[in-house]
Amino acid sequence: MAVIKDFKNVAEGSFKETQVDQDVFVLTYQNETTNNQVVERFIDSGFIQFHFCLKGNSDFIFNNGNYVLNIAEETSLLLYNPQKDLPINLLVKPDCWLVSVLISIKKFHGLFSQEADYITFLSSDNKDKKYYKDGKISPSMAIALNQIINYNLNSSIKTLYFKGKAYELLSLYFNRGEEANIEQCPFLVDETNVAKIKQAKDIVIARMAEPPTLQELSDEINLSLKKLKEGFKQIYGDSVFSFLFDYKMEVARKLLETGSHNVNEVGLRVGYSTASHFIAAFKKKYGITPKKYIQSI
Repeated sequence: MAVIKDFKNVAEGSFKETQVDQDVFVLTYQNETTNNQVVERFIDSGFIQFHFCLKGNSDFIFNNGNYVLNIAEETSLLLYNPQKDLPINLLVKPDCWLVSVLISIKKFHGLFSQEADYITFLSSDNKDKKYYKDGKISPSMAIALNQIINYNLNSSIKTLYFKGKAYELLSLYFNRGEEANIEQCPFLVDETNVAKIKQAKDIVIARMAEPPTLQELSDEINLSLKKLKEGFKQIYGDSVFSFLFDYKMEVARKLLETGSHNVNEVGLRVGYSTASHFIAAFKKKYGITPKKYIQSI
């Protein structure tokens, strides 16, 4: 498990970990606050680390702060050092999203056993050397990463879903080019369209109390209604308004937990003009009324 350090002026970070296979883990970090967050996790020398920054930027701290390695928005970072343990000591900056895949070298060799010459650090000359490599997140990788961050399927299949996405990310990371993706999804390979879909998501979140209609959203991002619907579903795994509903309910749940707002106020904050409509929506999502939820915590 992660250990959260509570330094002065540094807030506790959110951390989620899913073991998807033997010696394979998916970690997600989301800092939606205006404060830095510090997260630590021990990782021994037998693991390769793949880190992907979807949004914002963060710093990996090494040797008690003597060395800092930044990971910027839409970039990846591969870390491997067979000579020593390489624990995560991560300073997550405000408004930052990260996804990490940890896989043991033994497991990794099993995936690429017939392609050791192609994977540089698995060659006989390099397999015992430390390896740090940064790179850009491709549009196809961004889709898989967003699907992990915005996972909203049945919890019973989460491990299976994340397992598929973890291996998909590894295959895309080591893919020689994007040609294969063009045949699979000609629309989303276009980086401009991917950016427009992300813009649409940001718009509905920013205006969740009074969101635009799909047509208004389509016009605002200058993308056809058909492509908006298809692209949003592909990237975020749900329709625009189903995604927004889940987001609003999560915001509502967090507001209720603070104890600073009553049920009516929370309902208004997330766009419900009457308390009865908000209560019905909350119960539909969580199977419990807001009042009972507050009592339960």
